[in-house]
Amino acid sequence: MSTTAPWTDAVIMTRRNFKHTVRNPVTVFNAILLPIVLMLMFVYVFGDAFSVGVDYIDYATPGLVLMAVTYGLSATSTAVNSDMTKGVINRFRVMDVSRGAVLTGHVVATVARTSVAVAAVVGVAFLMGFSPAATFPQWLAAAGVVLLTIFATTWLTIALGLAAKTVESAGFATVPLIMLPFFSSAIVPAEKMGPGVRQFAQHQPFTPIIESLRGFVAGTPATGATVAAVAWCAGIAAVGYLWARARFSRRA
Repeated sequence: MSTTAPWTDAVIMTRRNFKHTVRNPVTVFNAILLPIVLMLMFVYVFGDAFSVGVDYIDYATPGLVLMAVTYGLSATSTAVNSDMTKGVINRFRVMDVSRGAVLTGHVVATVARTSVAVAAVVGVAFLMGFSPAATFPQWLAAAGVVLLTIFATTWLTIALGLAAKTVESAGFATVPLIMLPFFSSAIVPAEKMGPGVRQFAQHQPFTPIIESLRGFVAGTPATGATVAAVAWCAGIAAVGYLWARARFSRRA
């Protein structure tokens, strides 16, 4: 058990993870630059092909925000697995570092890194003509949904990283989370999809999250979508946290 304050250990672990992020250009590209590249591609290359009833940049931005959330998750999964498989945790135990601080450091670093990615995507969207009608409270509500989504998916990602046997499989484990936004209403409305895919898009967790964001930034909050989004995020966060704690205790 650590003799230092747990929050002090957590700050140290967070600083460590930030340094790892800055020193890894692939992580920075996947987390921040790749979502911007996708935005440019979807809006300028494919945007005219989609009929969504509003300017496509206004429609696509909430979905691209969610993509920015998911695209940086593989770095967290591999980092957590690397800590477990390369003996780093054993070194921390010798150094009398709080066990919980290791996971907390990964969570805080991922939330901060992903928040920067989301801010970058929104900033570029404004440069491309994004024109939301949200009031200040609606912007705060949208930010709350985004942060809750980041928090929930981060804990699930940490659990996946701890459950994986190797660093390579840990990175692959996050692929379903990265792909889910493509099978949601992020790019086109779910009702325009074919049978089967449409039903999947309507009932998967990311669609109500995106529709909730879309409603807030458009100035027309969707209560049903927001309730569903919060419920999905709470469920994902609870499963991820409990699973991660159990796997960490077993492996550490």
